[in-house]
Amino acid sequence: MVFSSLIFLYAFLPVFLACYYWAPPRARNGVALLGSLLFYGWGEPRFAGILVLSGLFGYAVSRGLVRTTRPAGRRALVALGVSGHLAVLAYFKYSNFFVDQLNGVLGWLAQGSVVWTAVALPLGISFFTFQKISYLVDVYRGTSPPARSLFDYLLYVALFPQLIAGPIIRYHDVAAQIAGREHSHDRFLSGVWRFSLGLGRKVLLANPLGAVADRIFGQDLSVLPAPYAWIGLLCYAFQIYHDFAGYSDMAIGLGRMMGFEFTENFNRPYTARSVTEFWRRWHISLSNFMRDYVYIPLGGNRAGSARTGINLWLVFLVSGFWHGASWSFVFWGAYHGTLLTLERLIGAARLQRLPAVVGVAFTFALVTVGWLIFRTPTLPDAVVYLGRLTAWSSWNEIWTNPAMLWPDLVSRRTLAVLALAAGFSFITENWWRRHGWDEVLPATRRQAVLRVVFAALCLLLASASLAGQSYNPFIYFRF
Repeated sequence: MVFSSLIFLYAFLPVFLACYYWAPPRARNGVALLGSLLFYGWGEPRFAGILVLSGLFGYAVSRGLVRTTRPAGRRALVALGVSGHLAVLAYFKYSNFFVDQLNGVLGWLAQGSVVWTAVALPLGISFFTFQKISYLVDVYRGTSPPARSLFDYLLYVALFPQLIAGPIIRYHDVAAQIAGREHSHDRFLSGVWRFSLGLGRKVLLANPLGAVADRIFGQDLSVLPAPYAWIGLLCYAFQIYHDFAGYSDMAIGLGRMMGFEFTENFNRPYTARSVTEFWRRWHISLSNFMRDYVYIPLGGNRAGSARTGINLWLVFLVSGFWHGASWSFVFWGAYHGTLLTLERLIGAARLQRLPAVVGVAFTFALVTVGWLIFRTPTLPDAVVYLGRLTAWSSWNEIWTNPAMLWPDLVSRRTLAVLALAAGFSFITENWWRRHGWDEVLPATRRQAVLRVVFAALCLLLASASLAGQSYNPFIYFRF
């Protein structure tokens, strides 16, 4: 089940919220857990079983950490817990990839192939696996209290607003909220506003742009006209942002409707003036996870410039492979690791001296090239596509050969949505704050009225759009 579906909007969510608020306060966590398991197991109940069983394992290890005082024993337990969670992730997410690579090598050696039944990927396994790992490591380090009970731990792991695509929540950020949280009209309405904003971004911006991007990337790339190559790449760049950030908006909004406050996951990343700043603004919860559980344990920036560069590169290799079992994701991670290493050598102070417009434009160009690697199936495909971006002669072909015009694909509506998505992406932080869009509650009556009107429009237009379209994926569900 996805948030941007009519069955969720007009069946699951109203029934869930009614049950949640009709239940006594002490029973609401129970309703939240049951609703979360139903939500996750809607299409594939066995995936809910995997979620619970791996949760039982993680909780048992955490209880062992609480009872064990010997340092060696605690290290062994945390290593067991982390390895167990990573083993589950590796089996479901990477076994098909590794078998394919092995069969490729065996075929090259004329040694036959391994008979293998493809493994289905549980939704959101990368996200909830990282949450479980962060919990174990934080309990081991003493930076997070252990869960009061198995019930509290399972609620933390399975809470449906952030279960499938984040943000990645640390237990110490929600432990007090699981024990007791505030439910108020203001918080609930703030959640409705944030959810509606995310729904609009997903359905009205990301979906139509994604449909165009998929069709353009599905063409014969070797003869793709440059104008369409540019449009396809820009559509994808803004699709992936509004798709993922829209989901995070909806997750935060749903959490507020239930009294939870989740960490922000995006902070206008396309306004960043360097790639380093981009990663402080994009998928913030993953960046923080990689910093605290991979980069710092590797040594961080404490061992000189050369070692720091290597650590950054390794972290982004891991991040790339976390996104998917494909060499394209590995190359994408290596690409960003290289950019971050180069920026560190140049120095942040020098980059900040660039005019803001230049810094933002150059960073967006570098990030968009990264999205090209991210989107294409193979690195050679990315190289071919990159070449079509500079195929200047094909601009003339568009006007001289009517067969090259695709009005059904790149229509005025497509260009209007692309312009709207770009404008929304590059709104400055000062403007955003001045108009109170980041505030939990509106500061003035005018802001309150605008929020109600805008939320209602997003809900109505998104519902109408969902009723007439079949294209409605969430990009990050496959991660």
